[in-house]
Amino acid sequence: MISRREAIETIALGGAGLTFGSLTEAQAQTAVPSASPKAFAGEHKTKPLPFDPAKLKGISEKLIKSHHENNYNGAVGALNNIEKRLAALIADKETPGYVYTDLKREELVRTGSVVLHELYFGNLGGDGKAAGDVLGGLKEQWGSVELWEAEFRKTAAGLAGGSGWVILAMNFHTNGLHNYWAWDHMHNAPTGMPLLALDMYEHAYHMDYGSAAAKYIEAFMQNVNWEEVNRRYVRAQKASAALRA
Repeated sequence: MISRREAIETIALGGAGLTFGSLTEAQAQTAVPSASPKAFAGEHKTKPLPFDPAKLKGISEKLIKSHHENNYNGAVGALNNIEKRLAALIADKETPGYVYTDLKREELVRTGSVVLHELYFGNLGGDGKAAGDVLGGLKEQWGSVELWEAEFRKTAAGLAGGSGWVILAMNFHTNGLHNYWAWDHMHNAPTGMPLLALDMYEHAYHMDYGSAAAKYIEAFMQNVNWEEVNRRYVRAQKASAALRA
């Protein structure tokens, strides 16, 4: 059983490519001196792919590497840049509040992009066959895995040509499994712990499938690593139980 603190940290997990210029001399003089807050360290690192991209079914190695190196890695770099700029502007009395909050919005977008991309790559590399405790959870909540998958696919298909993520999440408020649409990398349920993440931005599939998003969705489902999804589910169950204790 995990602690309440660990459960809260788990909830915190639930919730590419922008650069900013250097600070002006005036900003530098009024910025936070020497040490920056740990919260704005700007030291996020790109995680390597946890699977062999050449072995996925229906998703090319070229696409995966481009997605990982350009979009995900770009989000990591942007988040580091934003955090450092925020740290430098905390004590800058000349910076208008609306400028600072614009950066805070970008911080949220890039944080969501980093987290969701890591979940996405982490839940690829499997055989696409649902198994483990999460299989029972889906049956309990949806009546059948087929019905859950139909709704997951329908949500994804609705984002074809648009943007967003489809997320199967454990909702700690309802203690149930639900599919959500996460627009702009940041619109999951407030108490939702992501278990399965599907990137529906065109950069995730256009190189292989053009506008044929349905073929990409099919390929994604064939490569889901349900062992990893189940690990997340078991962890989420423990967190949910700790929060209700």
